[in-house]
Amino acid sequence: MSTPFYVSPQQAMADRAEYARKGIARGRSVVVLTYADGILFVAENTSRALHKVSEIYDQIAFAAVGRYNEFENLRIGGVRYADLRGYSYDRADVTARGLANVYAQTLGTIFSSVGEKPYEVELIVAEVGRTADEDQIYRLTPDGSVVDEKNTVVVGGNADSIGNYIGQRHRTGMTLTEALKVAVEGLARDPNGGTPRSLTPEQLEVAVLDRQRFQKRKFKRILGGQLGRLLGGDESAAAEEEASAGETAE
Repeated sequence: MSTPFYVSPQQAMADRAEYARKGIARGRSVVVLTYADGILFVAENTSRALHKVSEIYDQIAFAAVGRYNEFENLRIGGVRYADLRGYSYDRADVTARGLANVYAQTLGTIFSSVGEKPYEVELIVAEVGRTADEDQIYRLTPDGSVVDEKNTVVVGGNADSIGNYIGQRHRTGMTLTEALKVAVEGLARDPNGGTPRSLTPEQLEVAVLDRQRFQKRKFKRILGGQLGRLLGGDESAAAEEEASAGETAE
């Protein structure tokens, strides 16, 4: 009788983490950074139906990279959790921290299970506060670890090089136009030092959590002409409301 092949628990976890990391790295990056009036989300995404950035609840948004079917299941679960908690208790009881803890438990359970592969996803959960000091951004890795990020975070693709570029250029109090310019320049960079790419509005998915909105729901997508004007440096375009601004979370 042959002896079963033995793999130490430490090696098995390292292999699962490496498997998930490689899957995530194949996707295009998502950039999240703060600006004067809220939190900006920028993703390289040509699809107008398969979103990487979505609303979860009043002041909370979700961004993800990796396998779409996996992070879409997590997004839907987050919406259901938020709706149920807000209905059962109070809307103020739905927080990014609570949602991040729920996602961490789910991802951690899947990662440590020997019966299924780990999720190839990396998530960002962000909540805009009444002031910049109250903004919250959490990054979740496939093993369920939660990282409390400050000001900027990049996931997927060339996250390290893009994150370094944006981190050096981000500053407190940036306007939306300035923050968008920094994010797009970071996404367009060649990690090998070559000529940066030129990203058009059709290649980008952009949304904000805008603390200045009078509505309770602070999430707003930036589309079409408004996005084009912002990319062109038109500061007045930041105040425009697109028809999709009141997009409803599923």
